Amino acid sequence: MMVAAGSTHGWPGWKLFGLILLCMVFARTAAMTFNRIADWEIDKRNPRTAGRHLLLSKSLAIAVCLSSAALFIGTTFFINRICFLLSPVALGIIFLYSLTKRFTHAAQFFLGLALSVSPVGAWLAVTGSFAWPPIILAAGVLCWVAGFDMIYATQDVETDRREGLRSMVVWLGVPCALRLAGWLHLLMLMSLIVFGLSAHLGKIYFLGLIPVPFLLLYEHRIARTLDLGKINKAFFESNAMIGFLFVVVIIAEQIWKF
Repeated sequence: MMVAAGSTHGWPGWKLFGLILLCMVFARTAAMTFNRIADWEIDKRNPRTAGRHLLLSKSLAIAVCLSSAALFIGTTFFINRICFLLSPVALGIIFLYSLTKRFTHAAQFFLGLALSVSPVGAWLAVTGSFAWPPIILAAGVLCWVAGFDMIYATQDVETDRREGLRSMVVWLGVPCALRLAGWLHLLMLMSLIVFGLSAHLGKIYFLGLIPVPFLLLYEHRIARTLDLGKINKAFFESNAMIGFLFVVVIIAEQIWKF
């Protein structure tokens, strides 16, 4: 959003910002509740996720999912025509992920795809047209998410095998899946560099990327220990820091330009 609005000090205005923020909240809520509904019985049998059912009933989850999806589509109507027309496609993509583990080992890549549509959507909301920078950033997000979800999925590999679910970790085994995650995160770093070049970002952006590979190395080093408690901690710490750092760097870059 901020890069797309670069010609206006990186800020598209409070109205559009509010609409984009609402779309993010409604889409994520719809996706998360759909995931709960799709995996309702499976989650009950998984020790890591069994407690999720204490938060809401299945009927409430369905109501929340449907209302959030409707609100998402309705909100895009007030942004622009292309966002409104593509809103059902976006919902289809984010809902599809919850079903993929039943028929493909590439489930982690579908999760990456589900999150990767967000930078494209933000760009369309501001400009109303496609361009290469958000597509390149989307590729980076896909690789980032697929990689870290492979690390996260090591916690559920035995449960997934017992339930007959598919994932890259189930298919390749933990060591090979972790190596693949490392390669994906290397591709993510390359995508962030190409994104900066294609969006004509400056030195603040590129200097701000320096900590990213070290945060990823920390995450992968912990993952190789196969200590599930540490993996969970490293997963949230490193990826939250990368996301936060990326936002701060983009904001600083836009401020510096003006």
